[in-house]
Amino acid sequence: MTILNREHNKRFVGLIKGAVALVLFLSVSSSAALAGDAQKGKEIYDKRCWWCHGGQGAGDGPAAERLNPPPRDFTSGVYKWKTTPFDEMAPTDNDFARMIKGGMTHNSIAGWTGMNGTSMPGWADMLSDKDVADLTAYIRQFAELGAPEKAAITIPSGGSSKEGLEKGKKIFQDRCTECHGDEGRGDATKKLKDDSGFRTWPRNFSKAWTFRVSNDPKDIYTRVSVGISGTQMPSFADPTNTKKLTDEERWDVANYVSSLDAPYKKPGANTVIKAMKIDGGLPEGPEDAAWEQAQFTSLYLVPQLIAKERHFTPSLDAISVKALYNDKEIALLLEWDDRTRSLPDNPKAVEIADGEIFEDAVSVQWPVKLPEEGEKPYFGMGDAAHQVNIWQWKSEASSTAPQVVKLLNAKGFKAVEERDASKAGLKAGGIYNKGTWKVVMKRPLAGGDPQKDIQFTDGRFIPVAFAAWDGSNQEKGSRHEMTTWNWILMQPEASNMVYVWPVAVGIIILGFELVWLRSARGRRKKE
Repeated sequence: MTILNREHNKRFVGLIKGAVALVLFLSVSSSAALAGDAQKGKEIYDKRCWWCHGGQGAGDGPAAERLNPPPRDFTSGVYKWKTTPFDEMAPTDNDFARMIKGGMTHNSIAGWTGMNGTSMPGWADMLSDKDVADLTAYIRQFAELGAPEKAAITIPSGGSSKEGLEKGKKIFQDRCTECHGDEGRGDATKKLKDDSGFRTWPRNFSKAWTFRVSNDPKDIYTRVSVGISGTQMPSFADPTNTKKLTDEERWDVANYVSSLDAPYKKPGANTVIKAMKIDGGLPEGPEDAAWEQAQFTSLYLVPQLIAKERHFTPSLDAISVKALYNDKEIALLLEWDDRTRSLPDNPKAVEIADGEIFEDAVSVQWPVKLPEEGEKPYFGMGDAAHQVNIWQWKSEASSTAPQVVKLLNAKGFKAVEERDASKAGLKAGGIYNKGTWKVVMKRPLAGGDPQKDIQFTDGRFIPVAFAAWDGSNQEKGSRHEMTTWNWILMQPEASNMVYVWPVAVGIIILGFELVWLRSARGRRKKE
């Protein structure tokens, strides 16, 4: 038995060695198959990438001047989103693959949403793993950048806890608010530029869907540890940094930053704003508790590219809307994040802005006549046959000036009439707080001139569109962000009969069942 067991063990060990050898062979073969071919990578680059990044990789392609942020300059050898240590310039092949396949979008390698503040798409659906390896090999050549000498950082385990979040908050308030703001909304108190001189903005942590990589605590930990090369975001693992953090502290900060996400701000498939009917008066300001009865609907804002002067460098990406109404009025709460409070006579605002400052503003657009068969006015300020009604609010033009409310009618960009907002009963007021504007607009349901003002009717889907202006981004007039048509549904109050009928039906059914039961018992007795 002993001899047989030894022989069996030898055969078993031999099989294990053979399997290991096969795995190693397949791994080497796979690695060889995916080894980048720079010449083939050039063919892909010339077809897919040069439009933005330029023929020589300097970030100066024909589309570059219209992109904000600008395309990566590969000749500099500086890469922001890498996992190698702060003192290692070169990214890993996996870093390249993640950015090429997923684009600069939230934690995705499947595609591109295009709505996260960058023009870099994901190529996973068009490029194979081998294509990505070839492209990586070619891109590395622009800066004569070889493979990294140091491996990607090791991410230690670091679960979240209430105590850890409290510690992370304290560290954040001590080390991070100067750039990211008290609430992490990116409302910087100083003007930031990268090493190439381009304007950079701190990340708004309340919008996880705008992250270049993701808001997974592991990715945030990597950013805090590695830094973002070429920008003011330092490595907090660097021993020369006077604000250096331990592994545990970096994890606490990462978990806290991840917790700042406000999911309601992310636009989704739903484009219907549900207006809730309430008893009593409507709220006068944004902080009124009555707004808690309604739910936000968030919508994408896109740059106005239809009419001159077109806008190619937007700074606003979304707007969130609530609506309430009663028997007499309707009120909207408009909320959007804006990194800058635009006050033309404020020295700090002037310092942070990139040029001339105008007022921040927001507008709501309605069709004057509710469409009967789905035909709506042109969403770009109406058309000759379909007039639109526009409510506009503007922030203060100076520290001593009042906010402004305007009422406009339009039949296209060049046919605009300004009217007296007070005669239509239109009111509006806004509050700016730590990177966020909140504006309330109110008007009677049957307000103004029926030939020029929308008349609200409950139980109907009413078309509505929005526009917003960031005055510190030189947005004025046609230079702004906007939505297409969406909908407001004014939901009528549920009648008491909604509750009475189910009870009545239940009683009737119970009565029939009792009659049937008695009848059945009677038949049994007779039998």
